[in-house]
Amino acid sequence: MKNIKKYCLFLLVILAFASCKQQQARMPISRSSGEFLNASVERNKKLIKGEEGTIDSIIKSNPNIKYIASQKGYWYYYDNKNTNDTLRPKKGDVANFDYEIKDIKGNIIYSQLELKPQTYIVDKQNIMMGLRHGIKLMHKNETVTFLFPSHMAFGYHGDNRRIGTNEPLICTVTLTDFKPQNKITQE
Repeated sequence: MKNIKKYCLFLLVILAFASCKQQQARMPISRSSGEFLNASVERNKKLIKGEEGTIDSIIKSNPNIKYIASQKGYWYYYDNKNTNDTLRPKKGDVANFDYEIKDIKGNIIYSQLELKPQTYIVDKQNIMMGLRHGIKLMHKNETVTFLFPSHMAFGYHGDNRRIGTNEPLICTVTLTDFKPQNKITQE
């Protein structure tokens, strides 16, 4: 019986040492030349260029409206500008806003009534990328119309309901109020 225990212990020690041997990483079975990635990049460049051309034609067809180009790749104008306030929503603030979404031709996809008033914790909740950036440009009681290329809207996937693949959008947003998050929790 003692011999069997010694033999088992001896086997365990040998297996432990054998399993500690450094294993080499395996190489991938298939190697890609990057052609697919390069083709995808070219498709996206063409898509963005086409969408920007469409947005540019909208801007040119409305010379009385002062469009502003954002640093993030979308355009906007003020329907109602608040020049009295200086504060803007920042990360962690709780913003309340109303909005509607139209396709690039101006057809309503989601009305303001359908979308209902929204409550959004700035930069801490997942919303459309363009809105995430656009809301931080606004003052309380302002209404802004944004022209978002698809990569700033719902992108390749759409919203799985009414907004299709790679669809640029027009969003009109009214920021009704915003407060720092710590003031909300104290109330």
